[in-house]
Amino acid sequence: MAFSASPHCAPPLHRFALRRSPPPQPPLAFMRCPFFSSSSFRPVYFSPAPTLRIIVSAKSKKPSSGRSADSTSASAIDFLTLCHSLKTTKRKGWINHGIKGPESIADHMYRMALMALIAGDLPGVNRERCIKIAIVHDIAEAIVGDITPSCGVPKEEKSRREQAALTEMCKILGGGMRAEEIQELWVEYENNASLEANLVKDFDKVELILQALEYELEHGKVLNEFFLSTEGKFQTKIGKSWAREINSRRNSILVEKRKGPK
Repeated sequence: MAFSASPHCAPPLHRFALRRSPPPQPPLAFMRCPFFSSSSFRPVYFSPAPTLRIIVSAKSKKPSSGRSADSTSASAIDFLTLCHSLKTTKRKGWINHGIKGPESIADHMYRMALMALIAGDLPGVNRERCIKIAIVHDIAEAIVGDITPSCGVPKEEKSRREQAALTEMCKILGGGMRAEEIQELWVEYENNASLEANLVKDFDKVELILQALEYELEHGKVLNEFFLSTEGKFQTKIGKSWAREINSRRNSILVEKRKGPK
């Protein structure tokens, strides 16, 4: 997400260090996520970034082969617990524009998945795969946070951080087919490598401008930046059509506002 400069862009997180909780608590391991480091990119942050801390069962660290039902369940709950931050992390572009109580990362992905669900049938497009891509496309932000252009992080560095975070998340999940599928879906979206990825990329921008319009109405703000940044960047017929509808509604509202009260 975009846009205005903010000093609160959290650095990404590198790996998980395991440590046990003190007695007399049950034998749990606490996972902490130290920050990524890069010799080629050393951003300056104005405030210390929060450290992610997740309670993780020690059972989940067993190898994936021959794992028991208990260890598989533990890995699933560990993964879902990590994904909790997607529900609580607010999208930075709205924070930068002074929106109070803005949507979370999970809010954004959920409505994108709904878009994939209700979109008309398109030749050669797998609807189920679109829904899956929408659900996982920002999943690495559970660790790295919402890195926006205002953070000053180069695109390649952002992708590297998110890929490393996703790899760690899939390890927490315990590997296997589901983890591999999440990795595959994320890479497909990141590389815009399929018709499904093209469509979900459009849904990402459609959801952005629809949310911007809603915040304009709710908060009395003018959020031109979000509409200008997406203009002319839609790849699919449905993306262009939905964006045109949103912009048409916005233009009608702006015209009525200029007229003033009757």
